[in-house]
Amino acid sequence: MSHPAFTGISRAHLGGLIEELAGPWAARCESALHKRRGGGRRQRPGAGPKHDLVFTDRVLVTLVHLRHQLPHAALAELYGLERSTITRAIGEIRPLLAERGFAVPDRPGLRLRTLADVFAYAAAKNVKLRIDGTETQVRRPKAHRRGRCAFVSGKKKQNTIKTTTISTGQGRTLWSGADRPGRMHDQTAVRTEGIAEQLRLHPAVKAEVDEGYPGLANEFPDQVSAPPKKPKEDASLGDQYAWREQRRRQSSARICVEHANAEHRQWRPLQRFIGRRENYPPTHSAISGLVSDRAAQRVTYRKPSTELVPVGPTAC
Repeated sequence: MSHPAFTGISRAHLGGLIEELAGPWAARCESALHKRRGGGRRQRPGAGPKHDLVFTDRVLVTLVHLRHQLPHAALAELYGLERSTITRAIGEIRPLLAERGFAVPDRPGLRLRTLADVFAYAAAKNVKLRIDGTETQVRRPKAHRRGRCAFVSGKKKQNTIKTTTISTGQGRTLWSGADRPGRMHDQTAVRTEGIAEQLRLHPAVKAEVDEGYPGLANEFPDQVSAPPKKPKEDASLGDQYAWREQRRRQSSARICVEHANAEHRQWRPLQRFIGRRENYPPTHSAISGLVSDRAAQRVTYRKPSTELVPVGPTAC
């Protein structure tokens, strides 16, 4: 089960992940036991009933579920356990993965967890951000349930949950969140997360967006770059060609965030989520954090300089 085909990550990454999560998991278990007992430990450490599923297997089960969205009953059959044991294990490990945050290139110990962290990092490293929204199909709420129409996406014509992804020019995920119902507009979803305040606090940070964020581009014209407006039908042929060229260049500048979203969608739950809708935000955060770990390890490609530098003296 530790093969990358099942977990979606390398064995080296898996070993580091187990070592990273072991301490927080043990602390949460001890806190839960302390609350259940109503006081301190009465027996020596290690006494009492043992776990049916050890910590390493709990991490493996959670990763396999996140990668392939296998039902809990199927995983229980593979391990020869009850389905409730698998459900409990995933419920313990998934929040720990969701709280890890997002990795940063060339900074192994630094993790970005909030939108404020992303803008502070972009301002310090002079990183131009790429912002884009994506939607994932979810279950349709039952009939006559309150807020049933809130998840109907006008674009997809399906019940979806909308998330916002921010990446670098190399396609590395810096942050992915702002989970909102699919009916909400892309710009409204990211505004409710506080992006306008972050743009005001960091006037040197610049971003590339698509057609879903025209208000941000109008409010912050020096910071946010959006595609140009389409010329009128009676516009000259030159204006139409100029518009197409500007649009092509802008799309080329922000295509990297589309590649980041494509990396997320390699994991089955982000293609079509079949679980409870309230479990989607931690699932999405856990998967995008794991994807950012792999993306942060990629080699940084730098554009070569076009300046000609003489290698040695020129012979006549």
